[in-house]
Amino acid sequence: MKINDKKLQAAINLNPTKRSQTMTIADLSERIENGSLTVPLYQRGLSWNDAKAIALFNYQLFGKAPVAPISLNEIGTNDDVPQLSFISRDEITGNNQGKLSVVDGQQRLTTNYKAYSNDESFSSIVFDFTQAKFKKANNGKANKSQIPVGILFNKNQQVLTNYIYEHYSPNEATSLFPLLVGIRTKILTYSYTIHIADNMAENEQIEWFEVLNNAGSKVSLIELALSKLKMHDFDIYSGFITPYKDMVKDYGFDELFSPFSSNVSYPIASLNPAFEYLLRDGLHSKNYAPIPSDTKENMLLKLTKEQLDEISQLTLKALKEALDFIFEYQLQNNIKAMQYVMYLTGYFIFQKDNIQKDKLAQWVEKISFDNLSNGKRRSVYNELINGKF
Repeated sequence: MKINDKKLQAAINLNPTKRSQTMTIADLSERIENGSLTVPLYQRGLSWNDAKAIALFNYQLFGKAPVAPISLNEIGTNDDVPQLSFISRDEITGNNQGKLSVVDGQQRLTTNYKAYSNDESFSSIVFDFTQAKFKKANNGKANKSQIPVGILFNKNQQVLTNYIYEHYSPNEATSLFPLLVGIRTKILTYSYTIHIADNMAENEQIEWFEVLNNAGSKVSLIELALSKLKMHDFDIYSGFITPYKDMVKDYGFDELFSPFSSNVSYPIASLNPAFEYLLRDGLHSKNYAPIPSDTKENMLLKLTKEQLDEISQLTLKALKEALDFIFEYQLQNNIKAMQYVMYLTGYFIFQKDNIQKDKLAQWVEKISFDNLSNGKRRSVYNELINGKF
């Protein structure tokens, strides 16, 4: 029997938990502010909505168990992964050795930092001391019984002090001040367990990220590729994916984004028609259908910022035309999958000067994507954009 003694002994001798420690929210936020705590390029964009941020604040104040640990990599000689700043996600140039890079915990860290820095996007999140909970302010503005989290958890306590004595009578301020300072102190001194790894190479970081952040599932190859577009000065999340999803949500079809991976794959696949129309002289190839299996993330990496802007804006314009058409012909009940919306978007791009709305409405009413192979889906799309449906 052969035993790999060398490898096993090395594993036995390595105890990565020895570097575990605790850091307060104030300490972590300060590190974000001074740039010593960064985000690696492969991390997905910020995805938490206000409801998740509010839930975290409430749990940190009222929860009876600690929040899950944060996992960081201390950058050493393996400084081969571009690092981004929090919030703006701009690339941090220069030598990053010695900085701590977030492998797991970006959403929680960002949520706490936004309150600490009084980020404008959190202006409507408040602590209601009458209801004793964090919540979203009605009409987006704090009332007399509420304090915005950016004031309550501000890095400068004087900001909270000034707010209290400007908005309340002397007697009210005397009652409120110690209570609110107590809440502020608890949150800013709230300690997270921090697991720190040393000098991990990119593949090692991604393996750790996959286990921690995706419960063992593989990081989306699409997201890994798209994250590199940031190096082209084009943030595809804020520039296209988020506006795409927001528009679909505004028209009431957000439930069609399922499973979670479709939050990226659907918008990216929807870029195929605009790419072919603008950059391939309108010539369609069968494997450029707007379906998740035909996403062209590697193709996007080769485009200039101007080209990315152009195909993104054309896609968003056609998406709105498609959604308006659905409502104009009262076809909402027929839209049972995003495939309808994505195909209609492609149709409005390719047939922009020859739209046959009545015929198109009949197509929506009769077409079904149930149990269709990818090959058949491509054929259906090809016939549609060529007006042969």
